[in-house]
Amino acid sequence: MARERSVYRCQECGFAASKPGTCPDCARTGSYVSLVEERAATARSGMRVITPAGNRPRRFAEISGEGGERTATGIGELDRVLGGGLVRGSLVLIGGDPGIGKSTLLLQASRTLAERGGPVLYVSGEESAGQVKLRAERLGIAPDGLYFVADNDLQAVEAHVAEIAPRVLIVDSIQAVFLPGLESAPGSVSQVRECGARLMLLAKGRGMATFLVGHVTKEGALAGPRVLEHLVDTVLYFEGERHHAYRVLRAVKNRFGSTNEIGVFEMAEQGLAEVRNPSSFFLAERPTGAPGSVIVASVEGTRPLLLEVQALVTPASFGTPRRTVLGADYNRVCLLLAVLEKRVGFPLQSQDAFVNVAGGGRVSEPAADLALLLAAASSYLDRPMRGEVVVMGEVGLTGEVRAVTALGARLKEAAALGFQAAVVPRNNLRGGAAFPLETQAVGSVDEAVKTLLGP
Repeated sequence: MARERSVYRCQECGFAASKPGTCPDCARTGSYVSLVEERAATARSGMRVITPAGNRPRRFAEISGEGGERTATGIGELDRVLGGGLVRGSLVLIGGDPGIGKSTLLLQASRTLAERGGPVLYVSGEESAGQVKLRAERLGIAPDGLYFVADNDLQAVEAHVAEIAPRVLIVDSIQAVFLPGLESAPGSVSQVRECGARLMLLAKGRGMATFLVGHVTKEGALAGPRVLEHLVDTVLYFEGERHHAYRVLRAVKNRFGSTNEIGVFEMAEQGLAEVRNPSSFFLAERPTGAPGSVIVASVEGTRPLLLEVQALVTPASFGTPRRTVLGADYNRVCLLLAVLEKRVGFPLQSQDAFVNVAGGGRVSEPAADLALLLAAASSYLDRPMRGEVVVMGEVGLTGEVRAVTALGARLKEAAALGFQAAVVPRNNLRGGAAFPLETQAVGSVDEAVKTLLGP
């Protein structure tokens, strides 16, 4: 006969103890997580578990792959990030800052999903039916197949799912729903973990695609246990600045597609509008002939983006120079400034340096190194770049300019926006391929500075 024993477990890292207290492993990292009591059944030794015949190990050659039936959401940018559409039975977690547009995006997607894929059930644990109705009217959303319920009891939600049998379920948010059997409050570690696991079983068992809206902490990470991100198939982050109209949707985990794709939206009066040409959106207000301004051809997934990198280098007012970076990696910019000082001879140790990616954009790939470095050099010399050129290239510590990937796609995007020339790494031109605009090859930082800014 099985007997029950008490186990006190950390809901973050899984540490187990026989007594209550604080998790010692999490305490080493500065997080003080209380151990939660769990009831575990200890089976009698010698009990044999029978494995079902269909679950026995098989050779890979005998396993048939799952194609993954996809349904278009009606929002091209969302479909791009999802990998081509919403997969039947998938569990998608979308997080972002409050008011960034998560609920608006899902409400807009539910319109097409309800028209094409059958019933859609929208569950809100934070807003009333009247509040959501006002937003739906503003967005012009009123499909017959869209159902709404304001409830945060997960057992009641499961009953609604059994009654309506929706093809798509939207839960807004996972931190608001709870299981009555657990004593902890909604949004706690145990509630989020158990509710996420129940919703995963519900989605997989019914073949029902499910969206979960997740809150984020002040550091920008998803609230709740990290196991929630392991449970779901796709994790999306909705990013953007409150003072900028654009929003960026990124995938940090996707079992059905690439995690390198991004979707760009603009917040308008009628909701979120797709930005099909983000490059022209980011370059719409760029100055011409201004020192410290350089255009870089970046790639996000398969999509090339042209962004404006700005730098301001000015004499330091105090002994220690300041380094302020927005939209790029701080440590990477400090490294590039050191290369510029050592390999070209600019005395930047006495200069303040401020770097910004205009329009609230962000660059993270090494191909933006040369543009960041040239922007700082242009500002220090107070000389604008020569002509309308686009720049790309990775910079090494010895001052060499290394090759970049997807050069053809970058140059094609630049040519489409009216650029006539590009500065590229010399190693990218060894194949002798033809490009849609004039290319100038450089092999070192010193050569790039002399080519674009003069001796």
